[in-house]
Amino acid sequence: MPDDRRVAHIDMDAFFASCELSQYPELRGQAMVVAGRRSDAPRTNADGTREFSRLRDYTGRGVLTTATYEARALGVHSGMPAMKAARLAPNAILLPVNFDLYRTYSRLFKEAVRSVSPIIEDVGIDEVYADLSLLNDESEHIARNLKSAVFEATSLTCSVGIAPNKLLAKLCSDMQKPDGITILRLEDLQAKIWPMAAGKINGIGPKANARLASLGITTIGEIAACSEQWLIEQFGRSYGSWLRRVSHGLDNRPVVTYSEPVSMSRETTFEQDLHAVRHRQELGSAFTRLCEQVALDLQRKGYLARKIGIKLRFSDFQTVTRDVTLPEPIADAKALRHAATQCLKRVDLVKSIRLLGVKAGSLQSGGARKSNESPQFTLDF
Repeated sequence: MPDDRRVAHIDMDAFFASCELSQYPELRGQAMVVAGRRSDAPRTNADGTREFSRLRDYTGRGVLTTATYEARALGVHSGMPAMKAARLAPNAILLPVNFDLYRTYSRLFKEAVRSVSPIIEDVGIDEVYADLSLLNDESEHIARNLKSAVFEATSLTCSVGIAPNKLLAKLCSDMQKPDGITILRLEDLQAKIWPMAAGKINGIGPKANARLASLGITTIGEIAACSEQWLIEQFGRSYGSWLRRVSHGLDNRPVVTYSEPVSMSRETTFEQDLHAVRHRQELGSAFTRLCEQVALDLQRKGYLARKIGIKLRFSDFQTVTRDVTLPEPIADAKALRHAATQCLKRVDLVKSIRLLGVKAGSLQSGGARKSNESPQFTLDF
């Protein structure tokens, strides 16, 4: 790895919540979560003021998409079941998910980063890596330019970490949230990285973290103090060697500017279990909508799919998948729904359904294709 390599990790601050606050500035400084349905949208009064739903009024099985820092202070966080969050923060404002808004801000954010550093790796809707190695400016100046460009484009803040590699840059970007800048050199590893919790490293999941804790290891520095042979004995050759490398801040992964998607999928979890017979119309509408969304994703990104699949999770949490490989690739909603229906016929639909999903795989580039015809099949539930 070159000594002069510099990588930035740019992470938007409470992204979904910040996008919502751009639309509802009167909620700044308040506990607010995003988890609701369209019925939870704000209501505008005759005098122009808005009324917002409260988390205490939520019913259903959804999870929080995001929460403001004020809500997080009350113990709620993204991924938490909304009903559990309602017990912790009953008076928090509740807003519905608005992915169209988030995608718009994500595009503006990434265009702003690219204007400062053109070599970027897109790793999520609210985060990117940027290779700064060819830029001549000081790291502090580049970080401020990145933040200024993002704020000018979106009016939202981000946190920037700059380090010799992607591993350390991602750890850095989380150190001074929100709206922070952290710059790290390899000689800072012992003082700044080793005291951090082992689970902060992307790749040390809950199971590995629990295993480390059972061995008396809770920090990155404590992993670094272990011999590679001992780590291999405990975790296997591949993962043990990886733990040794990352604990010493070593990461040779390049900033990848482009990668082909493996698949595209959409799924929905119903607020209540739906039965194949009693709720046939509602399930059919949801199935059609998912197929149309996947088709639009394919067309927007210029891909065709040869493998179409479905995913069902029943009321007892049993999950089944089925797929079919087509003789010719497709991208339009009508053909996609027809293929998905063939998969559906191979499932015994006796139990009520909790989750429904549609997936397109075996992708190949085929240029954008449009279908103006919405599929009008009856669902084989």
